[in-house]
Amino acid sequence: MSSADSSTSAGPRLLGPAEVRSLAASLGVRPTKQRGQNFVIDPNTVRRIVRAASLDAGETVLEVGPGLGSLTLALLADGHSVTAVEIDPLLASALPSTIASYAPNQADRFTVIEADAMEVGPAQFGSPSACVANLPYNVAVPVLLHLLEVCDSLRHGLVMVQSEVADRLAAPPGSRTYGVPSAKAAWYAEVRRAGPIGRNVFWPAPNVDSGLVAFERREPPATPASREEVFAVIEAAFSQRRKTVRSALARWMPDRDRLDEVFRLTGIDSGLRGEMLGITEFAALAGAAKAL
Repeated sequence: MSSADSSTSAGPRLLGPAEVRSLAASLGVRPTKQRGQNFVIDPNTVRRIVRAASLDAGETVLEVGPGLGSLTLALLADGHSVTAVEIDPLLASALPSTIASYAPNQADRFTVIEADAMEVGPAQFGSPSACVANLPYNVAVPVLLHLLEVCDSLRHGLVMVQSEVADRLAAPPGSRTYGVPSAKAAWYAEVRRAGPIGRNVFWPAPNVDSGLVAFERREPPATPASREEVFAVIEAAFSQRRKTVRSALARWMPDRDRLDEVFRLTGIDSGLRGEMLGITEFAALAGAAKAL
């Protein structure tokens, strides 16, 4: 079933402003800043997110932070199975009845797990092929990186995050917003901005703009170093942004002669700043250090 069919008797009804507020009131829920909760109240926005996710027919989708179920219902309306991870016990316990009421014919394709997304993996949520989520803004980057680390089955996805975070995740080397999140995300996937989201589609309206980030998994750069070893180089390189990468990496490798040999082996200019290096260069530096 496509989202265009969602108005039929068999398709899910989506949540508008009145439905969201009614559900929240019936549960005694007030969105909290602590958990980064901002509920989407615009059906057109969740339809747009599902379209932008470019999902294949009948994919199994992992959703983090489903809240009251706005995006969940749009995913079900488009014919997908949804496994939702929700940390709030009240919201997690209410979701099945919401889905049963608004999407009775799709309820068998929905599963909710009450858990912290930073602490779950395939043992709990299986092998989803896509992640589509309105990520809690205060933990968006660590959650996305964690999911990419622990869930090899995730091939692609689309997440809504704070606009500034979207810029950082999708930034290329050399840009003003390029940093640790950009480089680490690039280890796992090709990441790009996929459009802005206005503030008025949320309740409560956040004080920041939002943006969509799309990712497509790819193989990490070939290197004898482990992911942890490459990430250690990334963190060191950005620990002192104004310094050259050779100076910034002195903490990572205090032996200057050995560090110079690493640069010689890789052919990377030690006078560059870390923000000029891409994931391939970081992987090469970590690999050369391991080979010495």
